[in-house]
Amino acid sequence: MDAQKTSEEVVTVDVHTAKDLIRSGHRYLDVRTVEEYKKGHLENALNVPYMFITSQGRVKNAQFLEQVSLICNKEDHLVVGCQSGVRSLHASADLLNAEFKHVKNMGGGYAAWVENGFDVKKLEVEL
Repeated sequence: MDAQKTSEEVVTVDVHTAKDLIRSGHRYLDVRTVEEYKKGHLENALNVPYMFITSQGRVKNAQFLEQVSLICNKEDHLVVGCQSGVRSLHASADLLNAEFKHVKNMGGGYAAWVENGFDVKKLEVEL
């Protein structure tokens, strides 16, 4: 059996490379909370939170891998992102350990994407 992957073994790409990968057919997995996602996200992003905010602080989503498996297969080429690149790094390591074969972390996360002026979608908020 292979040794578990650690976050140091995850391939991290910058937002420019991530944008090119997504344009070429990679799927973007946004691991931020639903609340963060609603404030703005990449077009066609898949949202599966890696952590939840609770009264006890941040808690890992125990169903994360199961939920990703419902919408992605292990052969999909995935770019994983969060707000700044920390949660997505850990999520990427978990996905690789779960035998997802083509996973890259987007360094800098959504914040870097926005800083570079790349397109984002915001959910319409009804008053």
